[in-house]
Amino acid sequence: MKITKTSSTTPTTVTSPKASSQVISADKVTPESKTQHNANPSSQMQLLGLARQFVIDGALLQADKQQPIEERARKRERLLQLRKQQNLESIIHKSIQYCSDSEVTDRADQDWFNSFTTLAEDVSNKTMQDLWAKILAGEITAPGSFSLKSLQAFRTLSINEAKLLSKACSLAVKDQYHKSMRIISGASQMPGLFNFFSKDREHKINLSSFGLSYSELLTLADNHLIFIQETETTPIAKGESISLNYNGMPLTFNAERNNCLLSFYKFTPIGTELAQLIADNANNKYLTTIKQELAGLFRIA
Repeated sequence: MKITKTSSTTPTTVTSPKASSQVISADKVTPESKTQHNANPSSQMQLLGLARQFVIDGALLQADKQQPIEERARKRERLLQLRKQQNLESIIHKSIQYCSDSEVTDRADQDWFNSFTTLAEDVSNKTMQDLWAKILAGEITAPGSFSLKSLQAFRTLSINEAKLLSKACSLAVKDQYHKSMRIISGASQMPGLFNFFSKDREHKINLSSFGLSYSELLTLADNHLIFIQETETTPIAKGESISLNYNGMPLTFNAERNNCLLSFYKFTPIGTELAQLIADNANNKYLTTIKQELAGLFRIA
């Protein structure tokens, strides 16, 4: 499934009402904090800004300037609903641009759409909104593309974790049916009488040199995107081959010895579904390294 934009119209935005309360008296802000705020906001200034934005700054005002707490609660709830509405409308607007205005598709599941809006309504980061828009467009175009489990897993991802998924996808290969994704981590030959002590029997790929350290692999596993346990192919006889696809490029791994194995980290079903959001972006250095490191066991063409 390929998701592409079809238009670039300007979105309609909902303007949230500004909080009318004053956060903190000016005499409590020192010249140092003003300078720091202009350059790189201090933790205190950032907290004050967030409190004002989310209308939970009432206790910071002088007692005679505070509105009744009931009024502050109503104002906060009203602003919260406006923010959710604006988030959803922004995602819908982005998603429309990825949908075809002519292609006929199956009817979308209303229950799925209802769950989608519940999970997406608090997403205000523009980058994450764009990914949620791609999910919606993908599901409307091909119902069943994204399960509710995948939506729930994606909802807990931070922007940095989403970037980590993108990095993993840039190193991943797919099978010929594009249903299984894996990150090749090495190759080996099954031990035998004549190679048991050979140092050339195992070849490892240093994934950390491509931005995927073991701790980052653990992060992906904690988010149910990959399996942390390495797995292997079945033994491949000399002369036999396995065909894979690397970010749009077909690759054939031809075994040069008997009983060769490829080792890899496999994507979970959730990780495979969410990988549809990531455009092909091959890492040429990684591809070169695979060809060099696995030479002697596999010839890659």
